[in-house]
Amino acid sequence: MKIYWNGQSKNIIGSRLKELRTAQGISQKTLAARLQTEGFEFTDLTILRIEQGKRFVPDYEIVAIANYFHTSTDYLLGATDIK
Repeated sequence: MKIYWNGQSKNIIGSRLKELRTAQGISQKTLAARLQTEGFEFTDLTILRIEQGKRFVPDYEIVAIANYFHTSTDYLLGATDIK
């Protein structure tokens, strides 16, 4: 796994994740529970830490989040503004 660190945030998907989650009107706890049903180890604290940029996010979790929200990993990573 390659980790990118910009000195400020441990990930670059936090703001996009929060945007997608709030647009659907779901809580961090609900999102974590739904991702758990897909076999991933998320908790509401995990989601909070990702959104705050305090947690590294491995590539397989980025894919899981993108799949859940029916968006591209490029959108989550900020490479495009097209969902």
